[in-house]
Amino acid sequence: MKSEFPEDFRWGASTSAYQIEGGWDADGKGRSVWDLFVAREGKIWKGQDARVSCDHYHRFKEDVSLMAQIGMTAYRFSISWPRVMPNGDGDLNEAGLVFYDALIDELLAHGIEPWVTLFHWDFPHALFLRGGWLNRSSSEWFAKYTKVIVDRFSDRVDHWTTINEPQCFIGMGHNIGSHAPGLNLSMEETLLAGHHALLAHGRSVQVIREFAKLPPTIGWTPAGSVYRPATDSLDDVNAAREATSGIYAGNFWNMRWWSDPVLLGHYPEEGLRVYGDAVPEVPASDFDIIKQPIDFYGCNLFQSTAVHRGKDQFPVAAELEVGCAMSLAGWAQAPESLYWGLRFIHELYELPIVVTENGCSTLDWISSDGSVHDSNRVDFITGNLLSLQRAMSEGFDVRGYFHSSLLDHFDWQHGYGHRYGLIFVDYSTQTRTLKDSAYCYKELIASNGQSLQRYLHDEDSPVPFVVKAAMRYIDSNISETFNVKTIAGHLNCHPDFLSRRFKQHTGVSLSAHIRSVRVAHARSLLRNPQIMIGAVADACGFSDHIHFGKVFKKEMGMTAGQYQKRFRSEGTQDLPPPIEISRDTRLS
Repeated sequence: MKSEFPEDFRWGASTSAYQIEGGWDADGKGRSVWDLFVAREGKIWKGQDARVSCDHYHRFKEDVSLMAQIGMTAYRFSISWPRVMPNGDGDLNEAGLVFYDALIDELLAHGIEPWVTLFHWDFPHALFLRGGWLNRSSSEWFAKYTKVIVDRFSDRVDHWTTINEPQCFIGMGHNIGSHAPGLNLSMEETLLAGHHALLAHGRSVQVIREFAKLPPTIGWTPAGSVYRPATDSLDDVNAAREATSGIYAGNFWNMRWWSDPVLLGHYPEEGLRVYGDAVPEVPASDFDIIKQPIDFYGCNLFQSTAVHRGKDQFPVAAELEVGCAMSLAGWAQAPESLYWGLRFIHELYELPIVVTENGCSTLDWISSDGSVHDSNRVDFITGNLLSLQRAMSEGFDVRGYFHSSLLDHFDWQHGYGHRYGLIFVDYSTQTRTLKDSAYCYKELIASNGQSLQRYLHDEDSPVPFVVKAAMRYIDSNISETFNVKTIAGHLNCHPDFLSRRFKQHTGVSLSAHIRSVRVAHARSLLRNPQIMIGAVADACGFSDHIHFGKVFKKEMGMTAGQYQKRFRSEGTQDLPPPIEISRDTRLS
């Protein structure tokens, strides 16, 4: 399997406006349905809200700096409709537009490509009072909003997503009632609202195509309703394929009811049969609007259900093994889910795919050493990327990967009960701390995926002796001055052979590994505010203190003195929140 990703592969992370921005009523922003929903008793875990959340509205520069240090090449974020149009229609809020101007400019200044999602569930409350998605005019409101955004930002933004996961804001928001606006509509009413959302997508694409200043790349991002085979048998693979394509009475969790109109221009026959009289009567011409040319399918996938072929020949859910890996959200963790999702989407629609959301909730906290050791998320990221790599090796056109999420955030009805971020957020102080998973992701990006090889090891592919011996030498002699030639001499092998074997097995160069281990050791020593920086350089094997300073700053984005200052008791309240990133020896 090819270990390297295409040179133009996008490595990024995703967020949504309501979950991270805060500033819920700042500078003229209007109210969204979520601003009202969180105030309803019993709807949100512990009665929490997103009025402040990560305060990204005021701290976006710090967050962009963190993205750059991780090495991300793209960032997917949503624009808050009521922040730029307080009533959803009519007057604009210049302050809201200025915020997104500044965010986009900051991203571009750091070499990060902005990917804009136009709607991620924070529908303007003023428009909800006019019927919301039940009002057929909602698609025209959305088109006007799209025009505002395209006119303002398309001179710098060329990647667009229209609406995110209609299964959630329609199904959970209008039928189940667990999401905003918290309605319990009939199936017929809910499907009508869903149809209007699909119309909004089509009209939005039309506006982008007509008015964008840069040639646009446009995508569609429904929720990934995917099933995986319980075994590798052909029967189970076909059962999973059928289940993924299926539509089920009484619920909205499927792929084809939402994607067939967008990509094929009609509702699926199975859906018309299953939903029956609840299917809305709409003009046939609506599908000419809904089906617009798009450039990629956005795959949002967090988990899947394993199925096998039942005795009656229908797909049947397989029982979970006792003690199987589970995320904090209660989802079984199976990295192969992404492979099967990409495969089945490719088979259905034959469109380039971008993994626009992929992540897991784990039990994270800051350990006594000041770090966040989210090893389960490291496993999740590497396992899912190996699945993605497998799909690409089989010829599926996958253009990028966006981890969900960049930051810990307000998780809808779960409040702050889950943490999905690469970056830990202390909500009381707004301090950001990069987790072990961020270190891992940085290395994956820097190697363009080659470092995934170190996670492929099994009994048939043991760690080569020279690689293990080189790692032991580095750990045992960290305070000494040595290089690749020194280690090769110790192991009685040629430096080129050692370097080649090390990179083949780990995906990173031996010299880069030595450098990252030294810097990680320096970080640990610099937590002592009394130690001299020169002494740290010596203890980490740098005979040239100036060279140490340059290496540390390149890896960390700050000088050794700036890093150490954060651990001094005096004046810490005036320091910016910590921004740190480097390879961590614990991941070796």
